[in-house]
Amino acid sequence: MGFCVDIGTAQLVKNGEEICGDTIEVVRTAGSHIVVVADGLGSGIKAKILSGLTAKTAGTMLKMGGRIVDVIETLALTLPICKVRNLAYSTFTIIQFTPDGRGYLVEYENPPSYIGMNNTLCSVDRKERVIGNKLIRECYFTVAENSWLVIVTDGVIHAGAGRTLSMTWDQHRLGVYLAATYSPARSATEWAQEIVQLCYRIYGEKPADDASVAVINIRKPRHVTVLIGPPRNVHDDVEVVDKLIRSNGMKVVCGGTTGNIVARILGRELKIDYSSGNGGVPPAGTIGGIDLVTEGAVTLVNAMEHLRKKTSLKELRGRDGASRLASILLAADSVHFIVGTAANPVLPETEIPAIFVYKQYIIRDLIRILQEMGKNVTVEFY
Repeated sequence: MGFCVDIGTAQLVKNGEEICGDTIEVVRTAGSHIVVVADGLGSGIKAKILSGLTAKTAGTMLKMGGRIVDVIETLALTLPICKVRNLAYSTFTIIQFTPDGRGYLVEYENPPSYIGMNNTLCSVDRKERVIGNKLIRECYFTVAENSWLVIVTDGVIHAGAGRTLSMTWDQHRLGVYLAATYSPARSATEWAQEIVQLCYRIYGEKPADDASVAVINIRKPRHVTVLIGPPRNVHDDVEVVDKLIRSNGMKVVCGGTTGNIVARILGRELKIDYSSGNGGVPPAGTIGGIDLVTEGAVTLVNAMEHLRKKTSLKELRGRDGASRLASILLAADSVHFIVGTAANPVLPETEIPAIFVYKQYIIRDLIRILQEMGKNVTVEFY
């Protein structure tokens, strides 16, 4: 497809409950991206079990190559209709994107999803058909850069119901809001969180129902190359700096010695921004043509802690090197590490904790965390 499928989710819990009765399942495979949003009947733990069973069953079957017909027939047998209320035990929406840019959407008793391009809502032709005694709506469409899709449960479009007219949402008003607020600069997670926060305020901070949002943005991939440490062989200095400069996307240098090597080979000045030090994180620097220059081990460990704690991009607004590095890594779709393996004779003679000496372990853990976040990570050593 040549584009990145950026997926973000956010949820509200019904006032008085401890757990959201909706479930969002995101499945990424080599052949497709799958998002399932299920809304269990009622609220609380019972609804969560019903929606969780629905989302997990659909996600797992599709991941294993199951046909959508088989998925819905399985759900039809698993989740019958409530005879008292004549409602489905769990409603659901399934979206699947393939690498060639095609999208498939199927909805069962969930609100219609929104599909847009830039700041315009797109009209798609949904077809109805019956599968396993379930009446579903489905459509096929293609995506391009700056396409987006927003899936919501009915707790979102019913926000503010019964309150003043100016403070309520419905299907149309939400669509107008989405088209007006789309921005290619904002991540899918940030947008989903903003939608949910506005929904929370419209409810008067007391949601009358569970509310879930899944956002899918189609955009160009964001690449980052990070050079950490000098090569073991000084003859490789020019090669690693050349690789860094020729790489696509953002360029980051970690380590004081490494920064000096890059500046020397490029014939550019390394300047230290002393105002960027914060909370024990050494100050960052600047080199022309490099997006970020930081100190090494201490900054890497602090950046890794931001990622481990799942600090959001909105919270990572600090000027210090660790916050800026974490922001760059968090926003990236793919990260390539160029790791120099030269020994650092300074560290053992200082009072720096032993963990900082073992750079390879820090990098290993950082790679694992990034991979768990769904990012494509590669590494090469010098």
